[in-house]
Amino acid sequence: MTYRDELRPWAIFQRLPNGQNKCIYRFRTRTDADAYTSILRQGGGIFKVVFDQQQEVTQG
Repeated sequence: MTYRDELRPWAIFQRLPNGQNKCIYRFRTRTDADAYTSILRQGGGIFKVVFDQQQEVTQG
C-alpha cells in the first residue's frame, strides 16, 4: 500500500458482474466516501464503502 493510500483509508468498491470488486476511489473520511457513493448509486450499480487500511508487517 502506498503512502497516499495510507492517508485515504476509506475506499469505494464497485461490485462487477463477474463477481470481482473494483476500487473506484479513496477518501480521508467516511463522510466524504458516503457522499460520493450516494452520487454513484444514482447512476446504478452496486457500491460499498469500506475501511481498507492494511497493517504493515514487520519482519524480525
